[in-house]
Amino acid sequence: MVEPEHDAALEDTDRLHGRSALVDNVKAAVALAGAVRSTLGPRGLDKMLVEEGGSATVTNDGVTVLQTAKVEHPAARLLISTSSSQDRAARDGTTTTVILTAEMLQNALELVRSGVHPSIIMNGYQIALAEALAEMEHMARAPQSEAERRAVVETSLAGKIDSSLTAHLTGLALEAADALAGEEGDADLERLRVKRLMVRDGTARESEIVHGMVLAKSRMDMATPANSDGGRIAIVDGDLENAKLELEASIEVTSTGALRSFHERARERLQEQVELLKSLDVDLLVVRDGVAEEAITMLTNAGITAYRRFEREDLERLARITGSTMVRDARRIKKEDVGTYSSRSEQTFSGVKHTRIDGSEGGAMTVLIRGTSPAVREEAQRAFDDALGVAHRLSGDSQLLPGGGASQIHLARHLRAFAPSQSGREQLAIEAYAAALEIVPRTLAENSGLDPIDVILTLSAAQVADSENGPWIGLDVMSGEKARMDEAGVIDPLFVVRHALSGATEAANSILRIDDVLWAKQDAQTPDWQSEMDQD
Repeated sequence: MVEPEHDAALEDTDRLHGRSALVDNVKAAVALAGAVRSTLGPRGLDKMLVEEGGSATVTNDGVTVLQTAKVEHPAARLLISTSSSQDRAARDGTTTTVILTAEMLQNALELVRSGVHPSIIMNGYQIALAEALAEMEHMARAPQSEAERRAVVETSLAGKIDSSLTAHLTGLALEAADALAGEEGDADLERLRVKRLMVRDGTARESEIVHGMVLAKSRMDMATPANSDGGRIAIVDGDLENAKLELEASIEVTSTGALRSFHERARERLQEQVELLKSLDVDLLVVRDGVAEEAITMLTNAGITAYRRFEREDLERLARITGSTMVRDARRIKKEDVGTYSSRSEQTFSGVKHTRIDGSEGGAMTVLIRGTSPAVREEAQRAFDDALGVAHRLSGDSQLLPGGGASQIHLARHLRAFAPSQSGREQLAIEAYAAALEIVPRTLAENSGLDPIDVILTLSAAQVADSENGPWIGLDVMSGEKARMDEAGVIDPLFVVRHALSGATEAANSILRIDDVLWAKQDAQTPDWQSEMDQD
């Protein structure tokens, strides 16, 4: 029998087709979810991530675990991408997204084995998602006090760090978010406007917010004053040096007079730039790149304190708080480009000189992350990033949902009641979707040493019995009892739950859509077109 042409084309490829492909992908997703499942909730456990060099990181952050792990399976990598997307969009709910996706896939696999086509399941999942999102909007409410707003941020940090540090970092995050409220920018505004600076001095509970820029820099000339009560600042997004030839070339000098004239002209060009700065009453000059040695003395004589070698992001923050405009060339600076700073001082942290510059415009700040060891400082920074991300987004979307699995229990009950409204097999998919939502309270119970079946049954009965506040009854993992989540201070932002559910559904449907997995046995090679042309 002649081998089909398409089979011959795939002779160097391993192939999984149909249900085998789905089973393989679901196994990979479930295995990945199992790696982070135990980190969920206030009683979740930590993971130790050991790198090839032997250095170890201990963390409870799900996205950190997933991004650090070496994962080869494409389906598992898709889940990691979904988790990273959740982190970028909401800064919380990364572990929830992964375990929801894995549970949806596992339930879908059972339906496929029962004869339901994946397309029917995907359609049912989309119907269930739309209904769940509508119900979440109905049950969500605005914060009723500042304490509830604080509880939202503390809930996002639950289990990642100890309670006393959680309270401290929550206060810092809310302070920074309030300072950025009303600022224009995209979702990453808080990462762009808040500089993180690691400091070895002190403990993590001594971390602080500085409403100014703190930079690991010292002034170029120690003869200039270390402190200043204010003045005018110019920021150059370039250098203060004479231009150099970019091409490899040499200049032949036939007399010492010509060489002296060459250097004099170079000094004159630098002096012209310094005189321009002086005419604009500039007291402080910040340069991204280098400053010529000859220019240092000129600047000092002109009463200008200079700093050099800055990161571009630091320059942008400094320009924001001082109201100055960055210029590429110091020779083109204008009066309207010059800003003002309210104070400047130099301090020493961990034996390194730092300069603090405060401005009256606001809109940027520095958080000093302290800690007794690099591991403590890194974990405190990750926690602060999550807290600030949630706090900043909460100022734009303040709607709240109950935590402790209450939202998922209510949505599962609602979808089970909604499922019979669908006449086709989508009804089965909606019920599978509802069952998948219960993985959140089930995992919270398991990580707290409780029986997950008893917890789900107790919460469901309590929500049905209380017609007014039922959806807000969830699991208080610290006491192991059911409780009103707003009274227990366990509250989730609507945007976190909404994005987690949407991301998990999209990832699950993407994997369900795959019915063929082709694994190439050989690396791709560039065709030898010239040989083929010669043969022709």
